[in-house]
Amino acid sequence: MARNNYSAGKRQRERDKARKKREKDIRRRENQTGGGGGGIPIASADEIQGGDMLSIDEVVNNIYAQPDEDGGRAHAIPCRLFIGGLNWRVTTDELQEMLEEYGPVADAFIVTDRDTGDSRGFGFVTMRDRRDASQAIRRLNGQDFHGRTLVVRLATERQR
Repeated sequence: MARNNYSAGKRQRERDKARKKREKDIRRRENQTGGGGGGIPIASADEIQGGDMLSIDEVVNNIYAQPDEDGGRAHAIPCRLFIGGLNWRVTTDELQEMLEEYGPVADAFIVTDRDTGDSRGFGFVTMRDRRDASQAIRRLNGQDFHGRTLVVRLATERQR
């Protein structure tokens, strides 16, 4: 008489494994069709917005199309610049004046040593419009200012 290769315990484990797989497939299908989640329906962004959601380009164009409070230049997206390679005698006012040639400056400051109060040779400037900031980067990066070569680029978060 031939012996079975499977014991009763092994057959039971295989049946349990197949049952769990079927249950998992059923749960996956319910979640995909919105049947899961406690009965909360899943809606797409188009359904929420009514289907007339603006593209990124349209949003940016709308921002620039609206005049500001003075009736002048359109609302602009500000941009923060890192200015490196500054002479240690350069003041915040001189830095601001240099960048105002390219557009309005919202804020400018030079980083100083906390112990001595001396300049550390770099600073940050916030331009009111990112288009002016990109023009300043193109024109000033690598240029000589008070005997030192400037490094001008977009400011980024410091890695800690």
